[in-house]
Amino acid sequence: MIIRRELPGDEEAVTRVHADAFAAHYPDGEPVEPGLVTALRASDAWIPALSLVAVRDGATVGHVCCTRATLGEQRVPVLGLGPLGVVVGQQRAGVGGALVHAVLAAADALDEPLVVLLGHPGYYPRFGFRPAAELGIRPEVAEWEPAFQARTLTTYEPAMTGLFTYAPPFGEL
Repeated sequence: MIIRRELPGDEEAVTRVHADAFAAHYPDGEPVEPGLVTALRASDAWIPALSLVAVRDGATVGHVCCTRATLGEQRVPVLGLGPLGVVVGQQRAGVGGALVHAVLAAADALDEPLVVLLGHPGYYPRFGFRPAAELGIRPEVAEWEPAFQARTLTTYEPAMTGLFTYAPPFGEL
């Protein structure tokens, strides 16, 4: 498996990854994640260096992205991770973990201070995520708090607290 940056021409494969990965969560309709990635890609929040694909045997089997978000009244630039998708046939085979490790390393190399996500509290701590509330970071929706997690990176400063705001396309779901 190879993890690499998303390239022009990968858009259709990325859409297929998220459609497959999230289909079971939408038994009565289409997953929102493919459209979310498309909207993020078209927004000012998109960071091309933080959109990564996993390729196995020539096929795109996973995708993750981090996009620009803000924190607190000072609107400190930070990152929101997601969506993260892996095709059903490759789940539980290390693809998602490899993508998370790679995007965190890339974000750290770009001097990003913090990555926040809304995700399964049993999965993400293995990557250094912890409840965002422990860092004084609040979600836009209070009900998110149990799954709202943050991962500090090298340039993080403890004064980075307050309300976390995702890129606008997240609010348009």
